[in-house]
Amino acid sequence: MTRYLTTDGAALAGMTGAGIRIAVIDSGVAAGHPHVGAVATGTSLVGDDPNDSADRLGHGTAVFAAIREKAPGAALIPVRVLDRQLATSAAILAQAINWAVNAGVHIVNLSFGTTNVAHLPLFEASLLAAHAAGILVVSASAQGDTRWIPGSMPGAVGVIAADDAPRHGIAVVSGPLGGTLAAAPFPRPIAGVPVERNLSGVSFAVANATGIIALALQAGAPPNSAAALMAWIDERALPAFPIPG
Repeated sequence: MTRYLTTDGAALAGMTGAGIRIAVIDSGVAAGHPHVGAVATGTSLVGDDPNDSADRLGHGTAVFAAIREKAPGAALIPVRVLDRQLATSAAILAQAINWAVNAGVHIVNLSFGTTNVAHLPLFEASLLAAHAAGILVVSASAQGDTRWIPGSMPGAVGVIAADDAPRHGIAVVSGPLGGTLAAAPFPRPIAGVPVERNLSGVSFAVANATGIIALALQAGAPPNSAAALMAWIDERALPAFPIPG
């Protein structure tokens, strides 16, 4: 049976993510949304206004909500890299990581990436900067046979989606690229909306993992090494069954 570190387990008891700053690289956020609440001042790397972090797609807000559900005490910082479509450039994603490093966050949540290996050197530089600053970059590692960059790269906290994972838990699993976190691919439920009609995918597995990692950091997990973090999680994980909803 797979072992999970869950938000209701002894290792994370009483943790809220307080004191943890998380940069959420996505389509922005609907600040004040009941599932999100207040957010910190961030930036936009697309469009004409660097102060415009409004979400025009809904994806970012759902990611924020999933993180907030797990870590209600964390400070969430929008870094908008998507405007009116789910597409951006590798250069903007790397720039977003660098912005987050300079902003002094503890975690970078990057729910997506690129499959183009030509961009490996670009992200290597960003991951090295994050590591030097003691910042964890949590990102999608793979989806099926598709490898995602930077989440599959050494130094990143890679995440895969696992349909049978409890929505409030993460597990360390072995893969062809080494240790990876498995998390549920479902965002925060919406009252009256069946699970199958809500959003789903590896983006939300990353968000669920990020929220739980924030609790782990507050509880004393190593803050600047993906490998050390995964070892800390695996040591405290326990058998768990999927949690409905």
